[in-house]
Amino acid sequence: MYSLTYSRSKNKLDKHLIIWRKLAQAMMNSSLHGEVEADVEIRAPAKKFFHMFAVRPQDVSKASPETVQGCRVQGGEMGRVGTLITWNYVLDGKPNVAKERIEAVDPKKNMIKLKVIEGDVTEEFKSFLITIQVTPKKEGPGGVVKLKMTYERIDENVAHPETLLQTGIELFKDIDEMLLLEE
Repeated sequence: MYSLTYSRSKNKLDKHLIIWRKLAQAMMNSSLHGEVEADVEIRAPAKKFFHMFAVRPQDVSKASPETVQGCRVQGGEMGRVGTLITWNYVLDGKPNVAKERIEAVDPKKNMIKLKVIEGDVTEEFKSFLITIQVTPKKEGPGGVVKLKMTYERIDENVAHPETLLQTGIELFKDIDEMLLLEE
């Protein structure tokens, strides 16, 4: 924890102290912000993998039923910014719910951004943004899926979301296997 004290002298504040105070405040706030990411190599076609999240998320539970129990599109149209999706999933053996809003979709880059707006994640995080981007291999099928989670914890006692990241990695492996079986 950072702290800074200063005193007034003749009703004037030293501008250097103000700058240091702002810097200290920014450092305290930045310790709550974070980002975790992972790259997962896949053998399925990159475009098909991207479509699992952008167009057919309801099929994710078919790929990994022990992790994802269901997915409902509640508002909007899949693949469109503003669409609301509710996920029922298991984390550390406990049922969880997350309601997400699609923030960005770029089919050319095989990229989708999802912002968690309600659910269990919001009990520990002020903000939580998930970015999934699939880069195809230069030759042949397959590619690399980048999973990035950008977040702000509610306080320093909340752990960084490594468990969520690991669950995402395992989920991506299950989706890859399902897509390979579909071919």
